[in-house]
Amino acid sequence: MTPVPHHIAIVMDGNGRWASRRCLPRVAGHKQGVVSLRRCVKACAQRGVGVLTVFAFSSENWNRPAEEVSGLMTLFTMALAREVPKLKADGVQLHFIGERAGLSAKVVAGIEQAELATAANSRMIFNICFNYGGRWDIVQAAAKLAAQGEPINETSLSSAMAMAHVADPDLVIRTGGEQRISNFLLWQSAYSEFYFSDKLWPEFDEAELDLAIQSFAQRERRFGKTSDQLVAKTLPPARA
Repeated sequence: MTPVPHHIAIVMDGNGRWASRRCLPRVAGHKQGVVSLRRCVKACAQRGVGVLTVFAFSSENWNRPAEEVSGLMTLFTMALAREVPKLKADGVQLHFIGERAGLSAKVVAGIEQAELATAANSRMIFNICFNYGGRWDIVQAAAKLAAQGEPINETSLSSAMAMAHVADPDLVIRTGGEQRISNFLLWQSAYSEFYFSDKLWPEFDEAELDLAIQSFAQRERRFGKTSDQLVAKTLPPARA
């Protein structure tokens, strides 16, 4: 059986290009992206993934055309109302990661209600990074520690991160053919494996997810050690 990563993180790229190639407005691509996300969440839960984290809206996405940003916010609110009951029934626990100060009261209320409604679930943790940036996360963690008079080191910084409730991602997937991290989980992905898919996000399906998992299973994760050290660690002790 192919080993399944405990924590998969995804940069969902390509909604706008998917729509443009069909002469549709960009918001239509985002709507189709919600369909793909629903499919991905279900597939990850079925395959035994413990944590799924997705990049839904970055700190930099506010710079997009106002019409697109407004459409994204409306779509997000509608998706919450429609999808949360299904996620609750499927045992998925929701967490929203990112700066909430810049969001509307309606969006914040929807986020808080979704987290509360699914808090008791334990089948899979689903993190949605919304109004999030990796640099923001590091800065807010350092500021929190400084305000508390705590020392700032690797251990304390990790515990103050917005993703401290889960282990670091084992596998980071980016769709859309681009090969960059785009300010996503900068601290947490230090030792993640990466998989870049040419599929646009609305086209990302169970078969492509399985290809990513199969690719991950073939990697040797050394965490700074040598291959010989890893082999020695797994060998049974020599008999006297």
